[in-house]
Amino acid sequence: MKNIYKKAVCLLALGLTLASCENYLDDIPKGSKSPTTLADFEAFLRDEYTNQRVDVLSALHVLNDQFVNAATLSSNRLYNANYMWDESANRIELKPSDEGTYYGGYQGISTFNLIIENALTTTKATEQEQRVVWAQAKLLRAMNYFNLVNFYADTYVASTASTKLSVPLITSANINAPSKQVTIQELYDFILNDIKDALPYLPKVSQTALHPNLGAGYAFNARVNLQMNNYAEALKNADLALAENNKLYDWIGYYNANKAVIDVPNSYTTTPSPMGFNYVENYTFRHGSSSNLGAEFDIPVERAQRFETGDARFISRWKIRTVGAETSYRRTLTGAFNFGGITTVEVYLIKAECLARDNKISEALGVLNTVRKTRILPASYQDISTADKTTALNAIYRTKNNELIMTLIPYADARRLNAEGIYKVSFTKVVGGKTYTLSSDSHLWTSPFPQGAINNPGNGTITQNVAK
Repeated sequence: MKNIYKKAVCLLALGLTLASCENYLDDIPKGSKSPTTLADFEAFLRDEYTNQRVDVLSALHVLNDQFVNAATLSSNRLYNANYMWDESANRIELKPSDEGTYYGGYQGISTFNLIIENALTTTKATEQEQRVVWAQAKLLRAMNYFNLVNFYADTYVASTASTKLSVPLITSANINAPSKQVTIQELYDFILNDIKDALPYLPKVSQTALHPNLGAGYAFNARVNLQMNNYAEALKNADLALAENNKLYDWIGYYNANKAVIDVPNSYTTTPSPMGFNYVENYTFRHGSSSNLGAEFDIPVERAQRFETGDARFISRWKIRTVGAETSYRRTLTGAFNFGGITTVEVYLIKAECLARDNKISEALGVLNTVRKTRILPASYQDISTADKTTALNAIYRTKNNELIMTLIPYADARRLNAEGIYKVSFTKVVGGKTYTLSSDSHLWTSPFPQGAINNPGNGTITQNVAK
């Protein structure tokens, strides 16, 4: 799945709108070719490190899901502002660029726009084959917009979504294409329409893990509707996704097979990540942040303490380590990690929440415990059983945050819950004898646009969504 599949030359300009290959087809460099066949355009979907990467590093810092050492906090003021929850910091001034999240997100959108514009008129393909690639690009474009709106804008609230601004909407790969910063409602409507367009043509089995299948379409539809608090629609799509793939990985089996390495005291020998392209839970695979390609991030001690006792998935991935005056949990897996795609475990937990929201507590906990039985070692395992809705939902959120650590979803969920105001998310920690707090209504839950995008917005204008 390396970049050997690239068959066209496309000059990408940094900024809101990225250059289209169309502008360069009249002057093709020697040794290159103009994309004309469906295979030429489909190849862009296989570019796993450019078009298929999802970078949400600032979100991980706000959640303290990634450990950041004291030296880095001292030298990188933006990291410090997010990680230490410094509300006095002006993150706009500290953020001249944001290539991984903002420009990387729009670079992918430009590529998906290019495919959407051309796939249905390509050569050497049937109409059905064209439609499959077109639909896959539509779904991936929608996924990128979901990531961007849940990073740079307020979370979806039905009463305000039609008045609050989200992110620039660009539907063409042409460098001169106009852009408009649409409302949150307009962007969610656009995302839902892309999903609707894609679903009839997504294949039940796709050619690679990078190509979304039908299960991915239903799973993403469930994710979007959950973020909009449309629980009935989210549940319906969760069930449709699980009908396509309901496999859960046996982390207890993984631990037992590797515990001779995992359990060695003070040893940080790595074991291969099972969460790569062939992970049985995958609907579609996408890499995470560029700085953790091939390895996970270390996590803080406080974050490690929020995992359940006997969680084989946690034990197999991190081990406590002290270096000098700093203690953290060191990563012990290496390989590929599906931190930007969608997996079955997310859909199980979406289903569990939707059932609990509908007061079907016993059914919800049955779904939750189905997941936990593949994670929690038998010596520590007990069914979670309660008739209390709040207790059940908190148990679901705990498992979901742990299962989807290093992805955008715990951050998006926290924003959603804080906006709802019932199951608020806040954090407190003590460092060097000083207490730090991230409140549920902090402006740190929304990331500012990079200065480069504001100062050079392309063919439109951008209004910052936060004051600092």
